[in-house]
Amino acid sequence: MFTLKRAKKFADQLGPGLITGAADDDPSGIATYSQAGAQFGAGMLWILALTTPLMIGIQMVSARIGWVTGRGLAANICRVMPRWAAISLVAMLVFANTLNIAADISAMGEALQMVIGGPEHGHAILFGLLCAVLPVWLSYDSMVRVLKWLTLALLAYVGVVLVLHVDWERVLIQTLIPRIQGGSDYWMMIVAVLGTTISPYLFFWQAAQEAEQRQRMNDDHAIAQNARFLREHLGRIKLDTMVGMVFSNVIAFCVMLATAMTLNQHGITDIQTTKQAAEALRPIAGEFAFALFALGIIGTGMLAVPVLAGSAAYAVADVFEWRSGLDHTLGEAKGFYGVLIAATAVGTLIDFTPLDPIKALVWSAVVNGVIAVPIMVVMMWLGNNHTILGKFTLTRRHQFFGWLATAVMFAAVVAMVWAWLTG
Repeated sequence: MFTLKRAKKFADQLGPGLITGAADDDPSGIATYSQAGAQFGAGMLWILALTTPLMIGIQMVSARIGWVTGRGLAANICRVMPRWAAISLVAMLVFANTLNIAADISAMGEALQMVIGGPEHGHAILFGLLCAVLPVWLSYDSMVRVLKWLTLALLAYVGVVLVLHVDWERVLIQTLIPRIQGGSDYWMMIVAVLGTTISPYLFFWQAAQEAEQRQRMNDDHAIAQNARFLREHLGRIKLDTMVGMVFSNVIAFCVMLATAMTLNQHGITDIQTTKQAAEALRPIAGEFAFALFALGIIGTGMLAVPVLAGSAAYAVADVFEWRSGLDHTLGEAKGFYGVLIAATAVGTLIDFTPLDPIKALVWSAVVNGVIAVPIMVVMMWLGNNHTILGKFTLTRRHQFFGWLATAVMFAAVVAMVWAWLTG
């Protein structure tokens, strides 16, 4: 029998995986899914079914590395790669994350402007300040609770689908039986969706959060190395990651389906931003659906921006061996919080420059696509390294899905470069 006590126990097991999955559906991701639904209708829903097991597989690799070693992903990368190579990867990660923050904060400002009016850039400053201050001001436990509650904002997109009349039999067929189309636009959109769902910042964030939980939950090295203790928490990681990644793709599915059923069916096929998607939705699906869509953008942005900035901060701190973690104060981890605040501040200020936030998003997607493959290869290398993980190296199932995700991402990058050179 499902009781309140069991529900609380289940919720307590969720944390880094759930937050990581929800952060994947940031405003820029919502824009990508909206464009896919508007341009190709329900014909691209199959890609979300494909990416779900791949996301679970590769995120479980990063989580396992973080928990078993008690160190972040960048710190472990430094153990198997030359320092200059690790620093180069982290520098590209910070660059991509900052551009992604710019696009997300811009989308949040536009969304609030649509709902209540007022100056768009003024709203952007407000969101930038909130996203920079909250991680510094709140304790680790408080920050995790805030991020967990913010995941509920994504249910707005489930609400949008529920107010529409869906032919679920047809949707199921189109999801499970792909109808591959031709043309560079179609394949570029597949690359964009893959790049949105499998992003390097998610690897660094979840590994760092698991490492931090390990350090906080247990200071006794002898107990930490106990096989039963580690297996118990690896089971928690599996549940947490599966729930988080499935939740992430269910929301992406709802966004793509909602725009397919409304915008695509009414001939609106060119959606470049979340603002355009929300405004186009209003006359077709009604004010309620419009409000849910717009407010969902704000909630997802408040969740994603701290994760983007935090993953950059964890990576930089690991490479330079600085003290890091949300459980430390600003005075105790100046470098860590300095990177977090700087990434958020620079991302906010980009919105006041001539640089188009959407172009910034394109550049971040390109950088993410380029660095994802070598990072995933190194993760798989780490996952099979007995010196680093001891008895808890990757199982055959983890290896299969991890390498498959790496191969698919490599193919996506090759397709992206090919389309770019021939387009």
